[in-house]
Amino acid sequence: MKDSHGVVIIFNADIPSHLKEIEMWYSCFVQQQFLQDTQCLLIAHHKPGSGSDKGTLSLSPPLNKLKLVHSNLENDPEEIRMEFIKYLKSIINSVSESRDREEMSIIT
Repeated sequence: MKDSHGVVIIFNADIPSHLKEIEMWYSCFVQQQFLQDTQCLLIAHHKPGSGSDKGTLSLSPPLNKLKLVHSNLENDPEEIRMEFIKYLKSIINSVSESRDREEMSIIT
């Protein structure tokens, strides 16, 4: 976990107890590592045939401020792939900007 730049939390959106569990994961892996909310991605996975749609989940604060993506690999695997790529690009940009700021502070 040391020196991590991002966290992806994947949970089964069809199991209500997982909503409580992700609060613990958020606390351990995001807050305790002093990561920004933009460095975290929540993926609510729906099993094929579960009957669940991409309805709104009632996430408690601060989870409701995080980027939430619904996944169902049977119906639309490309959507989750594209969202994950966007997330990785944002992490890479963040790391690059941080490195640039650090280099500038050394130079000046």
